[in-house]
Amino acid sequence: MSDTDPRYAHPEVLVSTEWLAEHLNEPGLRIVESNEDVLLYDTGHIPGAVHIDWREDLQDALVRDYISPEAFARLCSKNGISPDTTVLFYGDKSNWWSCYALWAFQLFGHTKVKILNGGRDKWVAEKRPLTKEKPQVAPTNYPVPAQRRDSQIRAFAEDTLAHMEAKRPMIDVRSPGEFKGDVTHMPEYPQEGVLRGGHIPGAKSIPWKTAVKDDGTFKSADELKSIYTDQCGLKPSDDIIAYCRIGERSSHTWFVLHYLLGYEKVRNYDGSWTEWGNKVRAPIERS
Repeated sequence: MSDTDPRYAHPEVLVSTEWLAEHLNEPGLRIVESNEDVLLYDTGHIPGAVHIDWREDLQDALVRDYISPEAFARLCSKNGISPDTTVLFYGDKSNWWSCYALWAFQLFGHTKVKILNGGRDKWVAEKRPLTKEKPQVAPTNYPVPAQRRDSQIRAFAEDTLAHMEAKRPMIDVRSPGEFKGDVTHMPEYPQEGVLRGGHIPGAKSIPWKTAVKDDGTFKSADELKSIYTDQCGLKPSDDIIAYCRIGERSSHTWFVLHYLLGYEKVRNYDGSWTEWGNKVRAPIERS
């Protein structure tokens, strides 16, 4: 919408800051802020936006997994989201975490989703309005999804091992240092208990941020095709797995491959390196 590149496979999934500024009160639209910094929302957010905390709201409190379909229905209901609601996500860090939230919504079959191109940082840089007032939303009665779409857009460790053994394409979206095994965490981030560094054998290194410009907006369709199709050799018919540290950066790449380039079979290995790097006898390469 507005200045979105029409050559994306699904240009309708992106909206510009200009478009959103003119549609803040659009019927059937729920704006959702989801950040890495979970305290950021309270310092000021886009008027009408609700807050979904990627850890507290989307993660199971005990088991390392996502919430149940019942919990997802409760989350949507309290935030005024119905199955017909278009959920527009935005957040900090070039929409890194809002893409993660969008991907989680996709797990439960909520496909009416969009991303604010450039995210929170672009909105703030343009001096567009922010408020500390939390919206009063009317609760809905969101039906409990029949199941999560784990087999369609999510990969588990055993899936990833089989993928590796079949020599199917895998994209490691972490930093070059993490891929090489020089470090086991992102620069300027704490070590999270990973015992081994390196990458899954056969994976190609394409850091997630390769897909965005300096202002946090996504690169053009031609630029993305140059990165993923020409340089990486991915084909639209490929069965692709993307991974990172806990599945958050790779959800951004999943969004790029699936929505912007139109790859149909892309899965996010959310266990990622915090699982693989600790898994007994898991094969690892270093380079």
